[in-house]
Amino acid sequence: MKNCQLSFKAATEPWELEQIHCLNYRTFVEEIPQHPPNRERRLIDRFHAENSYFICLDRRQLVGMLAVRRQRPFSLDGKVAALDSYLPDGSVTCEIRLLAVEPEYRQTRVFAGLFKIAAEFAIRQGYTLGIASGTLRQAKLYANLGFVPFAEPVGTPGAMYQPMYFTLNSALKIFERLHAPAPASDEPISFLPGPVNVGRVVRDAFSAAPLSHRSACFMQMVRETKELLCGHTGARHVELLLGSGTLANDAVAAHVKLLESEGMVLANGEFGERLIDHATRHGLSFKSLRSAWGEPYDYEVIAQQLAAGEIAWLWSTHCETSTGILNDLGRLAELCNRHGTRLCMDCTSSLGTVPLDLRSVYLATSVSGKGLASFPGISMVFYNHEIAPDRRLPRYLDLGYYREQQGVPFTHSSNLVTALNRALHDLHGADRFATIRRRHGWLRTELEKAGFAIVAIERHASPAVISFIMPAPASSLRIGEELERRGFLLSYRSSYLIERNILQICLMGDNSDENCRAMLNSLIELSRDFRCKPTKLKDSDRREPHR
Repeated sequence: MKNCQLSFKAATEPWELEQIHCLNYRTFVEEIPQHPPNRERRLIDRFHAENSYFICLDRRQLVGMLAVRRQRPFSLDGKVAALDSYLPDGSVTCEIRLLAVEPEYRQTRVFAGLFKIAAEFAIRQGYTLGIASGTLRQAKLYANLGFVPFAEPVGTPGAMYQPMYFTLNSALKIFERLHAPAPASDEPISFLPGPVNVGRVVRDAFSAAPLSHRSACFMQMVRETKELLCGHTGARHVELLLGSGTLANDAVAAHVKLLESEGMVLANGEFGERLIDHATRHGLSFKSLRSAWGEPYDYEVIAQQLAAGEIAWLWSTHCETSTGILNDLGRLAELCNRHGTRLCMDCTSSLGTVPLDLRSVYLATSVSGKGLASFPGISMVFYNHEIAPDRRLPRYLDLGYYREQQGVPFTHSSNLVTALNRALHDLHGADRFATIRRRHGWLRTELEKAGFAIVAIERHASPAVISFIMPAPASSLRIGEELERRGFLLSYRSSYLIERNILQICLMGDNSDENCRAMLNSLIELSRDFRCKPTKLKDSDRREPHR
């Protein structure tokens, strides 16, 4: 189990359910001969439609599962006469079934993690007692987990089971202790917007021997990487620049300047303000349209400005990373298309975290080291129009020159491109987006329960960024430092965050449910230690960073 990344969750995706049927077969047909074999090597449980499944994943591999079933009669009703007579009076009972764990993952922490998440679910549903029938081969394990045996073993020779029960609230304490949520290694766990946790496969790709940037092998890698990026976004073209997102935005500003026309830059947070700074430094002619810190844009005002006919281009962030706002790219694209305005977007924190459609943009930027879960160092500019070299531009910012040179006009890093290529192959967009949304929803709910004020309004929030205000009298800087000592890296050191006492949780890297739960537990514990009081977000807290 070295280098495993375990996470525990309710099974919701079709690929998870398919793996459940396969593990069910391996366990209850091939290992424990409870059912006859079949050619498909799949076993769909007879109560499948009534089961709520909980699983343990190592990345995308199912390594453990169990199910909660609430309908009577239970499977044990048919095996133990007068079942209720063995159970504590007044119990509200559910059945825990189909515990199966791959042999190499059979350790107490995995079993306890599965029972813990199932018990939490059952308690929320109003149940007080769980019953199960455990294989006699694991009698010691069940005793350690707090199960109470009752009645005689049931089953057939070779597949004998012991009926058991456990009181959910009492057992949950045992499960929590044995599961021991904590960082899985000595490496810190990153909830930063960058650098993010990078998976082992991507690390290995980065560690390959470097290639000449003029070699045929490297040129093919660049072509394939660009095709993957365009496939994920719908853009016709993309160029890879060796540098940060700031470099890519400078390239956008330089190309927009060639239009020699009036534009507009939108801002509702720190990174919108930085776009204004880019535009100012490049001497662009533009209006600034600001919304308050953490507030969505006023799209009616934008529409009125575009309808006047003077705005030839519009520049905005997609995910405003400072506040967690996800600006409405689709609506901006529709408005710009209606009025013949060229749309430029900074998608630094949205690519790889939400579905992204760049077919209607003029220019858009992003980076390798955030939502794509690779190493920082490559920025990219997407575009959909034909473009040629232009000697009015600095060589390093001339996208036409990049295109003319097949994407590699200057020395490039094969290690960074190879890692990015591997990350793009492993992106699995729909599954990744759903996982990020689910974790965001759970974390947001728990943070609000604990009294934290979240900056972004939920319906306008990016699922990959949660910015929240630390309740008085705690200091976000102090809490961030304490979390860092415990091995959890949150974003808190930027001056615009310190100024507002804000901490940020970002869900961009290669992480797990277990890491999220452990981080949240530490955060809530520290907030109690600092005697934090619940904070309501006032309008004055949603102010602009600066003018």
